Amino acid sequence: MVTRAEAGAAVAGAAVVALLSAAFALYGPPLDAVLERAFSLCKAHSIKDMENTLQLVRNIIPPLSSTKHKGQDGRIGVVGGCQEYTGAPYFAAISALKVGADLSHVFCTNAAAPVIKAYSPELIVHPVLDSPGAAHEVEKWLPRLHALVVGPGLGRDDALLENVKDGLWLVAQQPALIQGYRKAVLTPNHMEFSRLYDAVFRGPVDSDDRHGSVLRLSQALGNVTVVQKGEHDILSDGQQVLVCSQEGSSRRCGGQGDLLSGSLGVLVHWALLAGPEKTNGSSPLLVAAFGACSLTRQCNHQAFQKHGRSTTTSDMIAEVGTAFSKLFET
Repeated sequence: MVTRAEAGAAVAGAAVVALLSAAFALYGPPLDAVLERAFSLCKAHSIKDMENTLQLVRNIIPPLSSTKHKGQDGRIGVVGGCQEYTGAPYFAAISALKVGADLSHVFCTNAAAPVIKAYSPELIVHPVLDSPGAAHEVEKWLPRLHALVVGPGLGRDDALLENVKDGLWLVAQQPALIQGYRKAVLTPNHMEFSRLYDAVFRGPVDSDDRHGSVLRLSQALGNVTVVQKGEHDILSDGQQVLVCSQEGSSRRCGGQGDLLSGSLGVLVHWALLAGPEKTNGSSPLLVAAFGACSLTRQCNHQAFQKHGRSTTTSDMIAEVGTAFSKLFET
């Protein structure tokens, strides 16, 4: 297992976009005050509010330039992929490239590697996750990566999870693997959020208070950014709550969360480079997460317009370029 201290030293400030830890203490100002501020921000999250936040996303996107070298706009790692699940890490890694990363690495099991390589020659694939020295094999690449996406296609094999020590399912079993790492973003769906919330608070989520639940969980994790995916995506860094209601579709094919996590990895790297001065004081990670949610929904919407009920995540990935341009470059 790569410990937080080891990873921190090796990555040297790189963002970890992942499914990380839980903690039980609350941080920052009193919860009532934070709730009041958060609800005032999301109560009237109108089209104008959406546009204002999208402008912050535009602010963090680096311009294309012939003077840049390969890797400067993002070297993204994806940790995941086993014999049963090869599509998820591929979707995450190829989405990172489509959004604008220069290089995309996949750290997977030996059985998954040939399949993922066959999906795309653009990906750099490392068949190491089920080897005895898995942690060391991944760790030695960390200094070269800007962001790490952990979880797509990990499955639930105990030996594999022990090597990785991550993923939302594992976090729900052991909520305290990493505490307060504010360069992390969690992206749970409805069921994953419920399991994680119950693991932290020892009680069920209040389904009538999604905004407050996401805010409280973020604070309990030490202000780790949390994105609860759903009909509308609810995002919080423990200080602010944003709602992403970009139009998507009613199609819920598997793999959309992997598109989200891959694009998020790139946007987090760009956001941390840009800094809070480009995000008008808002958390760069929160802005990056809003951008990734908006992009995923726009891809879903465009793909559904063409394919309807038969829409798959592969169709959505084909829309990344035009969706990105529509949201962030026009």
